[in-house]
Amino acid sequence: MPITESGERWRTALEQWAIPSAILDQAPEDPWIHPPALFQIPNPITDSPSHKRAREAMPDGGTILDIGCGGGIAAFAITPPATHVIGVDHQPEMLQMFAANALERGVTSELFEGFWPDVEDKVPIADVATAHHVVYNVPKIEDFLIAMNSHASRRVVLELPQRHPLANASALWKHFWNLDRPVDPTPHDLMTVIKDLGYAPHLEMWIGSMRQESSLEQMAHYSRIRLCLPESREHEVLEFLKSQPPTTTRDLATIWWDKN
Repeated sequence: MPITESGERWRTALEQWAIPSAILDQAPEDPWIHPPALFQIPNPITDSPSHKRAREAMPDGGTILDIGCGGGIAAFAITPPATHVIGVDHQPEMLQMFAANALERGVTSELFEGFWPDVEDKVPIADVATAHHVVYNVPKIEDFLIAMNSHASRRVVLELPQRHPLANASALWKHFWNLDRPVDPTPHDLMTVIKDLGYAPHLEMWIGSMRQESSLEQMAHYSRIRLCLPESREHEVLEFLKSQPPTTTRDLATIWWDKN
């Protein structure tokens, strides 16, 4: 489909988050890491506006499609009333967690490995389609949203931070690389894209708990990798993190719309 002006602004804003080549080229490890352990679901799952919006549109015995599913927080927060879950993720380890969590909860599951919407032709339609903390990784946002809409018979639910998730590391980038990080895009920018596609979205802003590494040492380890720094400097990252005030909450947004 034609690119919308709002979609182009979304893409341009995301491009500003790219790591400069001078830093990336000397990185000892791939900085774009998504450790599966950080995506395991808590027990119990804390209820949220995103879960409530998905649950209120879900019939008893219904099906939820969880895109970028990880361990499946978005899906298993509403089982029941849903009894069948569909997980899409490009990391096999995430899908293994998702399947194990479904088995533990006594619900049936289907798994699809790959990026959305590349695999959409293989994926069945669900009552509710959801994607939590995924859209800031999606430059071609219109294709992503259109495919979500076509795979939901009742409602689409998105959850995202009010600021780009990498914004939490802006102070680290400034300290170690003297690099200023951008601030856009935002949920309001995404709302504009969705409206331009012809949907009627709703936006809810709220405060949730911060999900993070189990220890400051683990946080320093993953932060050091994301900062493209060598292992020998991990102690510096740890000392910097110790000097920062602890963060226990984060500003989040839920965007949802019903199918016409």
